[in-house]
Amino acid sequence: MRIYYQPTLLSFTTVVLLSISATVARGGSRQLLYTRDDPITIPPYLIFENVRLERAYVALQAWKRAMISDPWNLTANWFGSRVCDYNGVVCSSSLDDPLIKTVSGVDLNHGDIAGHLPEELGLLTDIALFHVNSNRFCGTLPVGFSQLSLLFELDLSNNRFAGKFPEVVIGLPKLKYLDLRYNEFEGKLPESLFDKDLDALFLNSNRFVNKIPVNMGNSPVSVLVLASNRFEGCIPTSFGKMGKTLNEIILMDNGLQSCLPNDMGLLQNVTVLDVSYNWLVGELPKSMGQMENLEVLNVERNMLSGLIPEELCSLEKLREFKYGSNYFTGEPATCRYLENYNYTMNCLKDVRDQRSMMECKMFLSKPVDCDSFKCNPVSSCFSPPPPPSQISPSSQPLAPTPSPTQPPLSPPPPARPCPPPIYSPPPPPLSPAPSMN
Repeated sequence: MRIYYQPTLLSFTTVVLLSISATVARGGSRQLLYTRDDPITIPPYLIFENVRLERAYVALQAWKRAMISDPWNLTANWFGSRVCDYNGVVCSSSLDDPLIKTVSGVDLNHGDIAGHLPEELGLLTDIALFHVNSNRFCGTLPVGFSQLSLLFELDLSNNRFAGKFPEVVIGLPKLKYLDLRYNEFEGKLPESLFDKDLDALFLNSNRFVNKIPVNMGNSPVSVLVLASNRFEGCIPTSFGKMGKTLNEIILMDNGLQSCLPNDMGLLQNVTVLDVSYNWLVGELPKSMGQMENLEVLNVERNMLSGLIPEELCSLEKLREFKYGSNYFTGEPATCRYLENYNYTMNCLKDVRDQRSMMECKMFLSKPVDCDSFKCNPVSSCFSPPPPPSQISPSSQPLAPTPSPTQPPLSPPPPARPCPPPIYSPPPPPLSPAPSMN
């Protein structure tokens, strides 16, 4: 007698055949047939409450086999048919039948486990949460993850995953929280990522390159962190379309080179905006004075110039504004009343710790034409040189041009010495799975 899994439960790109053989082989074990040389076998004495827990057993045993180091012995009790008792495994009633118990989540955060993710994890078709941050998993996301149609939160942060952006996540219909930070992912970001209905997206401290997709503004996320990658070019002008949902955005420490979009004022729900350590030029748009919920603004280490808008520092909720190491020529007095601010190394008149007169004159003598960056559509943001009376007479030696190097923030993971985003929250603890009732 041969019992077959429904083919719709697992249909990888490569043909994968799964079956349980009740034929007693030498040693009397049932065998899960899989397209690999060393398949997982199920001892005949193991009794499972239902077939879903049996599949979960196969998935978890395959994963344990793929682990080459478990220094804290977190998977020491991963044996036997009671998979719901395994460390890090969460079970609950299935969505389609509340009488069936199934694995609904996995949480192995901070386990320091080394290994890779096997294709058999695609058998965990009922999981809503998959959290493995702060381990040493490598490789990439297996194609089998395409079967996880209920996956709501995916946290792979602070591991050693590599390769192109794992586009298998684009097809996950329920996914809302995606955290890939502190890995070695590389290449371009797919435009389809920003058309996906996500709530939080953390991609910082990888090796993503090229331009940020122009449709970034289509994303409904509330938190977006793209810091410490190798992006270049423009901040997409679709930025302003995110005003209804966006609360925090961190674009620091990339190679962005453009002006800030003029319609920044549309981001009225944003509380944290960090574009520091880039090559941004031009003036701060006056519309930023309409960002009524803004609490933290960081534009340090760019090449911004002109006058800081009076309305900006008068925002009622603004408590921190860092604008040092630019070429600003004027600031409203209200900026000095904020809880935390940094104004050093600019071109402010009669203010200490500013750039030299020569450096300011050399930089400000070259007008900025935002249209030249071809960010389309964007209007010109001409920044004329100030009169000599507005240039600081400081006799300090010529300061180097700001470069987008990492600021000395909190220690990075061992695999890659890059700083974390200042304001992005740490990977969350395992939260309750969506209601199974």
